[in-house]
Amino acid sequence: MEIPTGCQTQITCLPILSSENQGWENIWLEEFQHPPGEGTSYYRDEHAICVSLAPRPVPLLQIQGGKSYTGLYGKGDLSITPAKTPFFARWDLEDHYLLIRIASDFIQHVARETIDTNTEQLELITEFRTRDRHIESIAMMLFSELKQENLGGRLYIESLANVLAVHLLRQYSAVKPRLTVYNGGLPQRQLIQILEYIDANLHEDIKLADLAQLLGMSQFHFSHLFKQAMGIAPYQYLLQQRIERAKQLLKKSDRSIIEIALVCGFNSHSHLSKQFRQITGMTPKAYRQN
Repeated sequence: MEIPTGCQTQITCLPILSSENQGWENIWLEEFQHPPGEGTSYYRDEHAICVSLAPRPVPLLQIQGGKSYTGLYGKGDLSITPAKTPFFARWDLEDHYLLIRIASDFIQHVARETIDTNTEQLELITEFRTRDRHIESIAMMLFSELKQENLGGRLYIESLANVLAVHLLRQYSAVKPRLTVYNGGLPQRQLIQILEYIDANLHEDIKLADLAQLLGMSQFHFSHLFKQAMGIAPYQYLLQQRIERAKQLLKKSDRSIIEIALVCGFNSHSHLSKQFRQITGMTPKAYRQN
C-alpha cells in the first residue's frame, strides 16, 4: 500500500503540547489527542516513537513500510517507526498519545561514540504494539519536563536523549551491537576538573556535550562514570549546586531574587522558585527571611 506523506486526518494535526520552542536538541516530544479518524506521517531524518496515553484500549490499524498491524493499543503500549518509513494509522475511538522524535544522525553519533563496529550498517527495526518500561519511563520524564516548561534544564534533556539512543541501539537495531560500558567511576583528577568547571559556570547553560568533551569521552560514558563517582546524575548535581549557590546569595547578599536566579543559571524568578521550593520546601523569599 502506498502511503502519502503529510497529515491526512480529518481533524487538526496540531499537538496539545510541543517541545518545538523549548530549545530541545536531537529529541522532541509532542502530546496529541484526536477523535476517531486516520492519518499519515513521514519523518525523513527522525525516528518516531508513539506511546499510548489512552485511558481505555483503542482499536488501531497501522501500516509501516509495507507491514501492517490491527489490534488494540492500551496505555503504555508503543510503536517504533524508523526514519524514512511511511506510516499510516486509522483509529476507531478517541486516541491520546505521546510522540517522541529522535534525530537519526544523533543516533548515529551516539553509535560512533559507543560502538566499535561499523555504525553505517545500523538500522532500527519497525515495532508495532510492544511494551518497553524503559522507553515508557523516559517518555513520562520528558512529558513531565514539557509540562513544567523544561525546569530540569538542557543537561537533563540531553541525558535522557542519550539514554534513549543507547537503549534503541541495544534493543531495536537490526544487527545487535556490543556497547562498551566502563566501570569504576571518574578518576579523582577528572572528577575535580568537572566539578570545578560546573562551579565556575553555574550561570551558563551547561550542556552534557561540554562536560563530556572536557574529558574526551562520549556523553553516555561520561554520564555513567559521573554517576558512579558521585552517586547522582550530572543534571542532578548541577541543579543541586545551583540551589546551594542561590541559598548563599539569598543569605549573604542584597541582590534581588530575579538577579540571583539569573546568576545561578535559572531563566526566571518562577523557574528558581519552583525548583527551590521542590528541593528545600520553601520559597526563596521565605528562605531569605527565615
